[in-house]
Amino acid sequence: MTERQDSTTKLPDPVELSRTMASIAERSQRIVQEFLEKQDGASSGRDSMGMSDPLNIGAAFLEMTTKMMADPARMFQAQLGLWQDYMSLWQATTSRMLGGASEPVVEAERTDRRFKDQAWDESYVFDYIKQTYLLTARWMQKTVQDVDGLDDKTRRKVDFYTRQFVDAMAPSNFVVSNPEVLRATMESGGENLVKGLENLVSDLERGHGKLDIRMTDQEAFEVGKNVATTPGKVVFENDLMQLIQYSPTTETVMRRPLLIVPPWINKFYILDLRPKNSFIRWAVEQGLTVFVVSWVNPDETLAQKSFDDYMLEGPIAALGAIERATGEREVNAIGYCIGGTLMAATVAWMAAKGDDRIKSITYFTTMIDFAEAGELSVFIDEEQLAALEDRMNKAGYLDGRAMATTFNMLRANDLIWSFVINNYLMGKEPFPFDLLYWNSDSTRMPAAMHSFYLRRMYQQNDLVKPGNITLSGVPIDLSENRLPTFVLSTREDHIAPWKSTYAATQIYKGPVKFCLAGSGHIAGVINPPATPPKYGYWTRKGKAPKDPEKWLEGAQHTDGSWWPEWTSWLTRHGGGQVPARVPGDHQLAVIEDAPGRYVKVRAGD
Repeated sequence: MTERQDSTTKLPDPVELSRTMASIAERSQRIVQEFLEKQDGASSGRDSMGMSDPLNIGAAFLEMTTKMMADPARMFQAQLGLWQDYMSLWQATTSRMLGGASEPVVEAERTDRRFKDQAWDESYVFDYIKQTYLLTARWMQKTVQDVDGLDDKTRRKVDFYTRQFVDAMAPSNFVVSNPEVLRATMESGGENLVKGLENLVSDLERGHGKLDIRMTDQEAFEVGKNVATTPGKVVFENDLMQLIQYSPTTETVMRRPLLIVPPWINKFYILDLRPKNSFIRWAVEQGLTVFVVSWVNPDETLAQKSFDDYMLEGPIAALGAIERATGEREVNAIGYCIGGTLMAATVAWMAAKGDDRIKSITYFTTMIDFAEAGELSVFIDEEQLAALEDRMNKAGYLDGRAMATTFNMLRANDLIWSFVINNYLMGKEPFPFDLLYWNSDSTRMPAAMHSFYLRRMYQQNDLVKPGNITLSGVPIDLSENRLPTFVLSTREDHIAPWKSTYAATQIYKGPVKFCLAGSGHIAGVINPPATPPKYGYWTRKGKAPKDPEKWLEGAQHTDGSWWPEWTSWLTRHGGGQVPARVPGDHQLAVIEDAPGRYVKVRAGD
């Protein structure tokens, strides 16, 4: 080794390296032993050869292959096109090697952060690797998309898992083909890989043999300390939820309190991350008496809690508690995601019973018509549901990490592979980020409720069929919602696609205002007023047409946050002004400070 190389290449300390590797070996042995013990006697979801396919992927790809081979001419044309692309790339790369100039045969999308390092473009070697991958990925996805004769569900599943494979095989995910990782390895003498191995083992330990990738610094945040900090009090609780009433910051408030029903798939504090991006804090500052449902993180004792129970012990119980807490019978309400699905059913149930306590309803990224449920429908078929129900019935609930993995797969490059590179290949600690801390704070699903939700809504789409769903003995019809309704969707939503959520405009019979925000399921909602404006939103006057694309063609775009637009709408339904209410000043005593106990229970506890 030359003197110059000695000065630029760091060698690891052999003693420290030996200790680290010994520790990793010992911890790995414990993980393997724990994993094997868990597998003892486990046979659910295995075929006669002992192979497991709980997602029923094999059958989908077998059907796709059979259809593909039935048209060999098309397969030959696809192969020929790929080889022609390879030849064009080789010619372009050869030209660069000889000092000439050449245009790229294929380019990564601007939003693709996997190839942001300059070496992917400046080095003809890495440029060749990158373009070979992009050409192959494009060919694979187009080939499976063009197979004739597949039903929609099989086609969607094949396309989804092909993309998962393509994402996993990206050259950025491997040491020898990622220039940034190679550079870090040379500069640190391989310490990044040793540290990455430590991170990998730690994640396996935390997941008890299953990989539980850390997305953020878990020690940087604490619920109630630097997230979920808007002042308030828990004023009511039952088995399924605590009800938080937030302390006023204005002298007067709208007469009608605001009830927020968040999803129980995640925790409510997505709406109260930090003061600068807290929707709850902002709503309080607008002169609203804000109540929020904080759902319990259920264990096996709540296995039989049903969708009916979530309605009766959730929003219905909250309405009674709000009246006792404020003396006000009438409220405005918000439902977010599955919390919105619950509220849609609740409004219909209340209409059938002649209960008019809710005076306006707002839905954030809420599905009620599941006919086009987006990529989540990939996970909903009879084989997968049966396997999932078997798992839930044994435990009494669905592990929160299973739900988190499902959602992360929808954006695998951002929410899986970027952390594999950062944590395991680069050997870095994840960056402190409040949103990712919340994303990692998963919740469990009671077996009975979750089975009902998946089967009756995602699989059978019964919610939009009048009378097909009965809650607490009452058949419901969503079209009985005649309330003033604000429907917020987000244009890049992978969980509740906006064109599917738009169906609500054709179902509800009351005046419906549809608002389409930029970005996705979370960032599009949590978009506070700021300078400069971050995303923007679209609105349109008049009756919403049946076709969502026609609605968008005639919609007006506004820069900035949609929050003021919603506040202006809600003020018309606020019922006038009254003196501000303080938690505990009426018939409900304060139980504890917000955010309460329920939200602090983690899925691993």
